Amino acid sequence: MTHPTVDEKRKIFQNLHETGCFILPNSWDAGSAKILEQLGFKALATTSSGYAWACGKADGQLTREETLAHLRYMVQTTNLPINADFESGFSETAYGVTESVHLAIETGVSGISIEDSTGNPQKPLREISESIERIRAARKAIDESKTNTILIGRAENFFVGVPDLENTIIRLKAYSEAGADCLYAPGIKTREQITAVVNAVSPKPVNILIGWDSDLTVAELADLGVRRISVGGALARTAWDGFIKAASTLAETGNFHAFNNLVSGDNLNNRFK
Repeated sequence: MTHPTVDEKRKIFQNLHETGCFILPNSWDAGSAKILEQLGFKALATTSSGYAWACGKADGQLTREETLAHLRYMVQTTNLPINADFESGFSETAYGVTESVHLAIETGVSGISIEDSTGNPQKPLREISESIERIRAARKAIDESKTNTILIGRAENFFVGVPDLENTIIRLKAYSEAGADCLYAPGIKTREQITAVVNAVSPKPVNILIGWDSDLTVAELADLGVRRISVGGALARTAWDGFIKAASTLAETGNFHAFNNLVSGDNLNNRFK
């Protein structure tokens, strides 16, 4: 089997953003990545929360070094392009964001997402001017690398408890002008919100997060003009949900009923051959 080069993966990823709508599921380890590749997905994203939980940590507690090692591992474990959940760039300065993005590009990822959240509940969002500077810093690193790595600018308003659509759109438009190739406002849910964001940054592609039970379908999101759909930590939470429920049943009742109707070991072994 011929394995695509990093440059080929990046070109494939770039092409996916030009027309249509694709699902970008979030994997957190080699096994989840391989299953998603077998299911026919065209590209994958990492999930900072999913990998943090696998490490026994809360989301946001991983260091830059841990994240870079994880990105390198994920790139090497799949033939698909990988979009990096790179949190807020692992630095408080724009210069540091440039340095961090250079290091992320070296892992072989095809896309890099930069958030504008602070991690501080009292002031969850950075000032727009600072956020613009940080997107420009990420853009600078990509341009200097002379790669076609895609830069995703994220407005975290709805995700951090500041559900202001007008401010979200102002931020996304500013990040687009600062050099983001794709725009992302995790937490928006309604058709009206999604349409407003898509129209505001058109013709640049928009990523929508669906990490909960939603009445929207892929076809409907495509009709709204969405270019890519990610699920954040939802697949990882699905796995943890099954594990916690089964282990809790074992601990609380002493029976093994939770092991009924599971995927078989032979099935999994065949998938990973």
